[in-house]
Amino acid sequence: MKTDTPPPGDDAVLPGPGALTSRASERPERPARRTKEGEGKVLNVFSHGVLVLWAIMVTLPLLWAVMTAFKDNRSILSSPWSLPDSLHFDNFTRAWTEAQIGDYFFNTVVVVGGSLIGTLVLGSMAAYVLARFEFPGNRLVYFLFVGGMSFPVMLALVPLFYVVNNIGLLNTTHGLILVYIAYSLPFTVFFLTSFFRTLPTSIAEAAFVDGASHTRTFFQVMLPMAKPGLISVGIFNFLGQWNQYMLPTVLNTEEDQRVLTQGLVQMTAVAGYKSDWSALFAGLVLAMLPVLGAYIVFQRQVVQGLTAGALK
Repeated sequence: MKTDTPPPGDDAVLPGPGALTSRASERPERPARRTKEGEGKVLNVFSHGVLVLWAIMVTLPLLWAVMTAFKDNRSILSSPWSLPDSLHFDNFTRAWTEAQIGDYFFNTVVVVGGSLIGTLVLGSMAAYVLARFEFPGNRLVYFLFVGGMSFPVMLALVPLFYVVNNIGLLNTTHGLILVYIAYSLPFTVFFLTSFFRTLPTSIAEAAFVDGASHTRTFFQVMLPMAKPGLISVGIFNFLGQWNQYMLPTVLNTEEDQRVLTQGLVQMTAVAGYKSDWSALFAGLVLAMLPVLGAYIVFQRQVVQGLTAGALK
């Protein structure tokens, strides 16, 4: 007698309509996933290619300048792309002494060092107050600093010259330091205000409970916590102040007070008459060394400072 039940060894179960529907809906997702993965790979290859191209565009002129600094004048003009036959270290000696790059280098270190310390101290204090305290006009002061970043310095050169001249700070080192500080404060306050807002308030409150004043809390508790941000904004200010040319050209006309950028321009004009191109490239390499050294030493801190706010 025939029955409708399956045989004892057969465990197959017919799928219900819901299972058929779910399987049918899963099938079109596999090509979509493959398409997304393919697009991601193409985008990854494209982005890496752009980065490699950018690295080549930045690195090749730098290597060529360093290579040319060790050549003599004849080799520079006859075979500019070839390696130097011998290393002419006298190019650096001639640039340091005869072209007075050493004096310009010392003046630049004094001006940039003083302005960088003043910018970080004043900028961090202003940013801490704007980020941590609520008072009438807080947002107005903050947006005034932000607006200072969009104001071109070239528009202020003529009135700035007369102001510095009237207060007796023209052609002085401390006058140029004060102008550098004022020029760098807007970006410093804008950067550090956002950074101080990401720091936890519980640590500052614990310091207040222990009897610390606002000044002690800032310098001993909050400022060390903001070290990554200080290093990042310090590197940016160092690059901008070290390569500054417009402000010292207008406010620093005495030859013995010139900074490195003014000395390199003067050296370029002299090299056109003397054909001393090897000393000129040696001077360029000497001017680049502090910037490259600072970035190599603080590279990790710069990345940490830029990503700290986003991660928190």
